[in-house]
Amino acid sequence: MSKKKPLPLLEGVTITDIAAEGNALARVNDMVVFVPWAVPGDVVDVQVVKKKHSYCEARIVNFVKKSPLRIEPRCAHFGTCGGCKWQNLPYSEQLKAKQKQVTDQLQRIAKVELPEVNPILGSKEIWEYRNKLEFGAASKRWYTKEELQQLPPREEGKPGALTEGALGFHIPGAFDKIYPIEKCWLMPDLQNRIRNFIATYAKSIGMSFYNVREQTGVLRNIMIRHSNSGEWMLLVQFRIESADDERLAMQLMQRVADEFGEITSLFYVNNLKGNDAFNDLELHLFKGRPYMISTMEDLQFKVGPKSFYQTNTLQACTLYNVAREFAQLTGNELVYDLYTGTGTIANFVARRANKVIGIEYVPEAIEDAKENSKLNHIANTLFYAGDMKDILTDDFIARHGRPDVIITDPPRAGMHPDVVKVIMNAAPKRIVYVSCNPATQARDLALLDPLYRVLKVQPVDMFPHTSHVENVVLLQKRNEPIN
Repeated sequence: MSKKKPLPLLEGVTITDIAAEGNALARVNDMVVFVPWAVPGDVVDVQVVKKKHSYCEARIVNFVKKSPLRIEPRCAHFGTCGGCKWQNLPYSEQLKAKQKQVTDQLQRIAKVELPEVNPILGSKEIWEYRNKLEFGAASKRWYTKEELQQLPPREEGKPGALTEGALGFHIPGAFDKIYPIEKCWLMPDLQNRIRNFIATYAKSIGMSFYNVREQTGVLRNIMIRHSNSGEWMLLVQFRIESADDERLAMQLMQRVADEFGEITSLFYVNNLKGNDAFNDLELHLFKGRPYMISTMEDLQFKVGPKSFYQTNTLQACTLYNVAREFAQLTGNELVYDLYTGTGTIANFVARRANKVIGIEYVPEAIEDAKENSKLNHIANTLFYAGDMKDILTDDFIARHGRPDVIITDPPRAGMHPDVVKVIMNAAPKRIVYVSCNPATQARDLALLDPLYRVLKVQPVDMFPHTSHVENVVLLQKRNEPIN
């Protein structure tokens, strides 16, 4: 049996560009090399960790020369935590990379005639911009190499530090371990104090942390939300299997309620499933009211623990303004808002349309959408819950009317081919396609190309320091005159 050939060490590699998923790239002898945590202009020695026919993945083992573009990351956890991979890159350079990403993916995948892509709209806030964060709990924490070297030797017959519970972020490639985050810069600082308090207090009362392999442990996850009206929401996920588990869980909830008067909506859920998804579970309101209020222009939106709401509130307003502008509404149009979520876009455009019909898979989100219309005294919206490809049929359009404009904001996977077919059968004058994944958006643009041409492309950055980018495309029916 032959031994595997050892993977090579590549020396003096010059990083030339930014790639997908927050990686940087270089080319060595016609081989594309993907390198995380690097910046264009870095010259590095890299150890190949995975090799394919036309590319390889590598990690930095030595800096020969650091790029003049490189800046000092603000976060102490940079390079360990899996998020914010571009904190070492100036924000202006991040925007350039995202602009290029949108342009390249539309050109390479869609292969349709495109206008010049508008300059990306950067986020007004690049720190503390998120309104939602989730943190996992694990019975085993992740240690960096440096931290492992500083651990005291484990005594015979006693558990060592490697079994210490942690509350923080999952590390890529280590689904059963959590790295305890002391300070995250993506949300106002109260979330740091809440998270660190829960972790410390849970340990002090002997509460076990979740073990995903064995499906044991009481504390398993927390979700923190914050609204621009100053309200805070906390949802704690437990795995409660005994009276003692319940006693500890309620003790922790009461202690959190006493410590943090800023929390206006405090929930918990008993999750006995193998995953942390809770949309199908009953939530228990421990203190406060069951929703927060978030504002956008002169509109108010109720946001509950199960609500989908854009995680960058300020920039979401920019995104929705682009979508509304692209829709070119005069007040006479019938608008279909596909994948409407909690009806944010539907209610945002309703006052400039004759009627808006929103469709969404999650029933609770549709109830939120209806509530948000009532809250804002909007009477020209209708909402329907169900799988998009099952709801949006030719019969549905025959009953409710042929749309003048369709606004679609699908998940990362893009639109189901059946949905694309029904849209083309409905033949609206204009389609406004909002996407968090330009690659699947590009695929769908190719499917729509026989009947629609792309008139405008507007990238919007919702997530500074990450590679994620939103993109809005205006399509117009080919037989319609261009305004």
